[in-house]
Amino acid sequence: MGVFSRFTDIINSNINNLLDKAEDPAKMVRLIIQEMEDTLVEVRSSSAKTLADKKELARQANRFESDAAQWQEKAELALSKDREDLARAALMEKKKCVESAGALREELSHVDEHIAKLQSEISQLQDKLADAKTRQKAIIMREKTANSRLKVKKNIDSDRVNDALSRFDRYERKIDDIEAQVESYDMGSKSLADEIADLASDEKVDDELAKLKAKMKTETQNK
Repeated sequence: MGVFSRFTDIINSNINNLLDKAEDPAKMVRLIIQEMEDTLVEVRSSSAKTLADKKELARQANRFESDAAQWQEKAELALSKDREDLARAALMEKKKCVESAGALREELSHVDEHIAKLQSEISQLQDKLADAKTRQKAIIMREKTANSRLKVKKNIDSDRVNDALSRFDRYERKIDDIEAQVESYDMGSKSLADEIADLASDEKVDDELAKLKAKMKTETQNK
């Protein structure tokens, strides 16, 4: 099973549990990142073990190949001494070593493919982890902003605020009543300045009236 298939199963399981419990998004993101980090540590440990196994397989293959070369030399020596029986036996041992070395080399090729895929998945996981951490900051900021807005909305729509605004309205009406009472007192009394202003206004009216009379008299005489 690949890194991501197993990792996805773990994440989906935890996400479903969180959704069932109605957990907050920030906590969910933190859990996903923690799972990714734990998976990365586990996979790196597995990769290190696989590399160690590869080195051991390579050492075994080298040893069998070395043994095969030695059996080849022994076969040549035996044949040079006219010991064909020993040469044949040495060549049989060489054949076993060559076959063992070949099997190990084939196993090493599979290990190399596995390591290459593992390294590619680790690289992808690292990229996704870096992306998740970047997005985590944005998600936490959005959550804080949303919660702040929610609190403001609740306060705006709360009965306490509405009652406070109603009290403001009542206070304003009381002040209007007081101001109206003050104005009613002022309506029945005139200050000295007001009386003098009225005299000046009356004098202007008298002047206008005298001019109008003179104009009409002149027009009558001219007829």
